Amino acid sequence: MPAVAPSFILKEMSAVPNKTFYLETFGCQMNVHDSEKVIGTLISQGYRQVETVQEAGLVLYNTCSIRDKAEQKVFHRLADYKALQKQGKKFGVLGCVAQQEGERIFQRAPHVSLVCGSASYRNLPEMLVQIEAGKSRVTGLDDRQTDQTFETEYTARSNPHRGYITIIEGCDKFCAYCVVPFTRGKERSRTSDSVLAEARKMADQGFTEIQLLGQNVNSYRDPSGKKTFAELLASVGEIGGVRRVWFTTSHPRDFGKDIVDAVDAVPALCDHVHLPVQSGSTRVLDLMKRLYTRDQYLERISWMKAARRRISITTDIIVGFPGETESDFAETIDLLNEVEYDGVFSFKYSPRPNTPALTYIDSIPEEEKVRRLAVLNARQKEISAALNQRHLGETLEVMVEGLNPARGQWIGRTSQHKVLNFTTSGGEEPRIGQYLPVRVTATFPNSLLGEMTV
Repeated sequence: MPAVAPSFILKEMSAVPNKTFYLETFGCQMNVHDSEKVIGTLISQGYRQVETVQEAGLVLYNTCSIRDKAEQKVFHRLADYKALQKQGKKFGVLGCVAQQEGERIFQRAPHVSLVCGSASYRNLPEMLVQIEAGKSRVTGLDDRQTDQTFETEYTARSNPHRGYITIIEGCDKFCAYCVVPFTRGKERSRTSDSVLAEARKMADQGFTEIQLLGQNVNSYRDPSGKKTFAELLASVGEIGGVRRVWFTTSHPRDFGKDIVDAVDAVPALCDHVHLPVQSGSTRVLDLMKRLYTRDQYLERISWMKAARRRISITTDIIVGFPGETESDFAETIDLLNEVEYDGVFSFKYSPRPNTPALTYIDSIPEEEKVRRLAVLNARQKEISAALNQRHLGETLEVMVEGLNPARGQWIGRTSQHKVLNFTTSGGEEPRIGQYLPVRVTATFPNSLLGEMTV
């Protein structure tokens, strides 16, 4: 049996009556890929995935606790389905909220039977046996010191063309606002040999896009000492059949020029880097415990600006962090103007459990946080619109992701991670997963519009 099998193959393997499960995922790409591995693990244990809660015997929520809103959504969902416990359904909470809240989840949602943190997924088969035996409360909660990664030969990949590979789990950075180091454990990397073996098998199965994942993907340290992150990146990009390689999320402290050199040297490496800055003020970066200054961050930006390929740069920014003055916020806006990001994911600060920032005085009123967020988003919209206009008239290669029938447009994505919707002029219809040349005919702040040229 292959080490990594598409979901449609895995689903055919399971036909055990009454062992059905429903899994809903909240959060980032790491959670999405964790769910693919969880699904594969359950199917290997004789379970069958179903599409609705009502059909399932086991209902699972893979959770995110980065922001309070995501966490509350999980508990609201659990409350909505509490009555279904009378039908014999079992409920489980997986992921970051499970690790953060632990057995307190049983108090808050007594109908939950399974609580399993992301660092304990490898123990799911044994935990399922306990659930099947009638045990009402089963927990899997590793501490931060675990050295284990979640490698499994059963991965139910949801997309037959683009696949994820987690190369490093956990986080050792301890940013003042972030709960991830407490919920996903310490940084622990897979060997480069195991990553490359998985990538080759994916290529053999027809995957053309591979995304390397980690909370801080470029903090990767090969346990075998064979490859740096940049060398691993290049090696994945040189595998036959792989057309595009993405990586996310990078931490500025560990972002080296060798990564930019690899992107320049290996055509399959996408010309896009997501490099979260969080603030343009060195003073606020210090309060956030981000481990770099504004000038150090800008040095990394300069490496990308000097690359032979035009690298698309996106980032994350938090506004309203405790202690952020109007002057600090102005420095963030100034950073937008200096870097000219292609896109920004922006958030208002919200306190998270166990984080150092809980001891800070959050004196910035909510309405001021809202205002700053609106100002930032408005300025970034102008920048994104201006940058996208540069593509007008260019012919870009897209990977076809789907069809929007309401607009009669196909949905594509460029190697710079830009959405390029396009129309065809008749002839053979595009296929999802196909790579096509598209000429850009119109631009918008968040997307491009074009016509297929073949």
